[in-house]
Amino acid sequence: MTLTICGGGNLGHVIAAFAAHRGYDVRLLTRHPERWSHNITIDTPEGEVITGHISRISNRPEDVIPQSDIILLCLPGYAIADCLRSIAPLLSPPLGGSPDAQRASPNGGRMEGAIGSVVSSTGFFFEALELLPPTIPLFGFQRVPFIARVKEYGRSAHLLGYKPQLGIAVEHLQDAEPLRQQIEHLFNTPVELLGSHYEVSLTNSNPLLHTSRLYSMWHDWHEGVVYSTQNRFYADWTDEASQLLIDMDREFFRLLAVLPVRPGSIPTILDYYESHDAASLTQKLHSIQAFRDILSPMKAVEGGFIPDFQSRYFTEDFPYGLAIIRRLLQEHHIDAPHIEMVYQWGKTAL
Repeated sequence: MTLTICGGGNLGHVIAAFAAHRGYDVRLLTRHPERWSHNITIDTPEGEVITGHISRISNRPEDVIPQSDIILLCLPGYAIADCLRSIAPLLSPPLGGSPDAQRASPNGGRMEGAIGSVVSSTGFFFEALELLPPTIPLFGFQRVPFIARVKEYGRSAHLLGYKPQLGIAVEHLQDAEPLRQQIEHLFNTPVELLGSHYEVSLTNSNPLLHTSRLYSMWHDWHEGVVYSTQNRFYADWTDEASQLLIDMDREFFRLLAVLPVRPGSIPTILDYYESHDAASLTQKLHSIQAFRDILSPMKAVEGGFIPDFQSRYFTEDFPYGLAIIRRLLQEHHIDAPHIEMVYQWGKTAL
């Protein structure tokens, strides 16, 4: 099987090495091919060191996209639409017949050229359903399969943690089981098929988890305030952030109640983190080993550190993840004062 990864961030590094080590022919589409080695090394939480070989590395879609069995976007929200436009002309031709016939019989169980996104909460399905023909199979993850951090760009990375089970949504396939099995094999993790793309496009993970914490840390920050240290994002998490996250999550679930989302397909924040209130949620986030060394998005200045408003925590989670949830809340006339408060602050910060 040929896997083409689009994007060379944290997850792109780890998935490339992991998949190649498992026997996949891995290709990479990146803006910086000159910075990449064909051999990528990752270390795992068990202390194992894995090396994977990338067969092709290019910034030209035509070099890597044709004949790909799976195309996986590991991209920030702002880059998804442009990537889909660039690869669309290179995808396998649609099945014969009129557009109406193609919509009535999209691909059966055929997997060739299936396109997915490792992060679905920043608009992947909304963009793909608009930009790609209905004969192209689409899939997206509910939560990312790995916690990953680059060690040396283009050469090595840390695989910090796994998910015990993955959930994916699939569109444009009558029989999604072969694709589910392939994703399960690729990540060596049980995979569940979810009911609709809303179940992965809307999440209380990064769009709520990150933004509530950012607001609680810096909603009163102003120019001239410099912090002496760069604090840890999760290990220094506060009860204030937990309560705000819980309040935003309750508003989020009022939205899910009016959408085609199966009850239980998206767990509440408290259920997911096995907590019952703000204090227990804080303790749970403090206890997650893979989270402990993740720093808050800050940049060094004279005298210390200030918030980095150009980090992906801001440029992705507010204008894409949280903005999608807010737009749907407004469309369905659902009052969400906590989400609105955090969104407006993030919009101003950007």
